[in-house]
Amino acid sequence: MMEFRPNRRRKAIGIGCLALGPVGLILPILPGFIFVALGTFILRDQYAWAQRGVGVVDRRWPHLLPMVEAREHTAMEWGNRRIDQLRGWLPRFPGR
Repeated sequence: MMEFRPNRRRKAIGIGCLALGPVGLILPILPGFIFVALGTFILRDQYAWAQRGVGVVDRRWPHLLPMVEAREHTAMEWGNRRIDQLRGWLPRFPGR
C-alpha cells in the first residue's frame, strides 16, 4: 500500500510545474516535457496517478530513480536552509 505524505509546498511546486508543462509544449523557449516529468515526480508522494507515472519510469530505468531522489534530497535540504535563513532575517512580532 502506498503511503501519502501531504506537503503544501511540494503540491504547489508540483502543480506549478504541471501548469508550465503544456505552455512549454506550445512555446519553443520552455522545455514542456521536462516540466511535466518534474511535476509528476514531485507529486509522486501526493497522488496515486503520479506514483503510477513514476513507477513506469522506475520499471524502465531502475538506476535513474535513486539518482534523482538523491538530488531531490539535496535540493530540499538547500531550500530548507534558505527558508531558515530568511526566517532569521524577518523580525519577530510579539504575540506570535
